Amino acid sequence: MTSRLEHITAQRQEKIERLRSKRINPYPSCFNRTHTSTQAVGLLSAQEADNTEPSQISLSGRIIALRKMGKISFANLLDGVGKIQLLFKSGYLDEESANIFTELDIGDFIGVGGKMFRTRTGEPTLEVSRLELLSKSMEPLPEKWHGLTDVETRYRQRYLDLISNPGVKDVFVT
Repeated sequence: MTSRLEHITAQRQEKIERLRSKRINPYPSCFNRTHTSTQAVGLLSAQEADNTEPSQISLSGRIIALRKMGKISFANLLDGVGKIQLLFKSGYLDEESANIFTELDIGDFIGVGGKMFRTRTGEPTLEVSRLELLSKSMEPLPEKWHGLTDVETRYRQRYLDLISNPGVKDVFVT
């Protein structure tokens, strides 16, 4: 387990160095977010009802899922209030954003800009035209399906518990 974790950490450190060699700061100081994920979905619904052109918005959060499928990729972005799907198309991102995308991992914090639309299945999705890396994650998140099962780890590393178990966050919010 430790050697696997050390290997992942070393890979992510190499990605940081590659970003820096391309003059991309892996830990910038600010990003201007215009909407949260729930506000973005509400805006999309309002624009669909008014039959107006989607407007450019900016979101930020942590990548919790990343699915690369050749020229098109999807990601799930988790912010403080909800989750939203992102769509990345090859050729649609500028050069710097494309360089950042190749180095993304689950757990990274990103800022994205683009226009909202609905997929064929009805999923509200942001078509990303601008991507900024806000913070590179050095360690992997806990396993997605089982979350944290060790009670000792849940109490000692509360931040991991809050990330992997959405119900725990609800306890703190209410």
